[in-house]
Amino acid sequence: MRQKLSTSAPVILFALFCLMSLPGCLSPVTLTRAVIAYDDAITESQSKQLLVNIARAQHHQPIHFTGVSNVAATFDFRFTAGATPAFTGDASRAILPIIGGSVAENPTISIAPIEGEEFTQRLLTPFHESKLTLLLRQGIDIDLLLRLMGKELRMHHSDGAIAYRNDPADTVGYEMFRRVVLHLSAVQDHNSLYVEPLSIERSWTIPADSVTAEGFKTLEQDYQLSYNREDKTYTLRKLVEGGTLITNYDPNLLSREERTRLQNDNEHGLSHDVTFDIRPGHYGGDWPLNGYFRLRSFNAMLNFLGLSIDEEPEYHVDKDGRTPDVSENPIKTIDLIVSSSAPSGLDLAMKSHGQYYAVNTNGPQARWNREAFKLLSQLFQMTVTEVPRAGVPSITIAK
Repeated sequence: MRQKLSTSAPVILFALFCLMSLPGCLSPVTLTRAVIAYDDAITESQSKQLLVNIARAQHHQPIHFTGVSNVAATFDFRFTAGATPAFTGDASRAILPIIGGSVAENPTISIAPIEGEEFTQRLLTPFHESKLTLLLRQGIDIDLLLRLMGKELRMHHSDGAIAYRNDPADTVGYEMFRRVVLHLSAVQDHNSLYVEPLSIERSWTIPADSVTAEGFKTLEQDYQLSYNREDKTYTLRKLVEGGTLITNYDPNLLSREERTRLQNDNEHGLSHDVTFDIRPGHYGGDWPLNGYFRLRSFNAMLNFLGLSIDEEPEYHVDKDGRTPDVSENPIKTIDLIVSSSAPSGLDLAMKSHGQYYAVNTNGPQARWNREAFKLLSQLFQMTVTEVPRAGVPSITIAK
C-alpha cells in the first residue's frame, strides 16, 4: 500500500499544481472578454441612440441622450482542491483529487441623462471651427463633413453677403451649397486644399518707463521685445494664431499685409464660422470663391437627417461646370433605410415609432454611408465635456 501511494503521489501533486494555476490564467482572459464586451455594448448603445434620435427628429419629437458615466465590475475567482481515498474496490488504496472552482462577476453601470447646461453645451451649441479643422486633418472628405456640419454658406458679393442654406426646402440655397462643397472636394482630391489657421504678427508700443523690472521679465516670456532709443519705448511682437482659412493656395506665401487683412475679416465672424478663399491662378481657380460656412449644432444635424427621410428629402445636384471632376457625389448625406420589417444584411438596425431604422451599408454608396455614420458618431463624441460621475438624476444598474 505504501508503494502505491508513493507512486501516485507525484502525479496527484502535479495535477493539483496545474489546477491551482488555472485562476491566474483565467483572470486576465475573463477581464479581457469583459472589457471588450462592455466596449461593444456601449458602442452599440450609442449607435442605436443616434438612430432613435434621428427617428425622433423625423417625427418632430425632442431628442434625448444618456451617457455611461462609470462602469465598475468586480470578479471573484475561487478555487478549492483536496484529496480523498477511493471508497470501493482495490482503488481504495489510491488517493483521488477533489477540485472545484467558480468565477463570479458583479458589474455596476451608472448612466446619466444629458440635460440642463450640459444639454445646451453639447447638443444646442454650434460646433467650433477648430473641430472642423481637426477632422479635416484626419483626411475626412470636406464634402461629407460640410454636408453634415454646415448650416449655411455665405458668399461675398459686391452688394454684401448672400446666405445659401443647406436645406433641401430652399432650392436655390441648397443647390449653391452643394456645388460649392463639391468644388472644395475636387480641390481636396487633387491635394491642393489648405485648411490652416492664419498666423500673423501683432505688435504693440509701450513707454519704457511704464515697465518695471518684474514686468519686463514677464513680458519677455510671451513677447519679443525691442527697445527704441529715440522715443524711449518698447515694441512688443507676438505671433497670434487666428481663425481657420480654407484656400487653394498656401497662405504662408501671402504678404504680411494680406494675411493681416484676411485675419481682420476673420475676426468679424463667429467662432462657428469657417472662412474660405479660392483664388484664380491655382487649382480650382476657374471658379473664384470667397465667403464662409456657418456650422450647425448636433441637434440641428439630427433634425436635418430626420427631415431628409421623408419631409425634406435631399436630391441630386450636378457640380458646377467650372469644377474639376469629383470622386463622389451621393444624393443623400446618410442613406437611411426605414422599413416595417427588420432589414437583413445590415450592420445595425433599431426599432422606433413602429419601424426599423438602419444605415444602408449595401450598394455602391456603402463606403460613403459607413463613413458618414462613423463621422456622426465622432461628432457626438466631440461634444463631450465630462459626463458626471455623481449627482442626480442618474440610474445605476447592478447585475
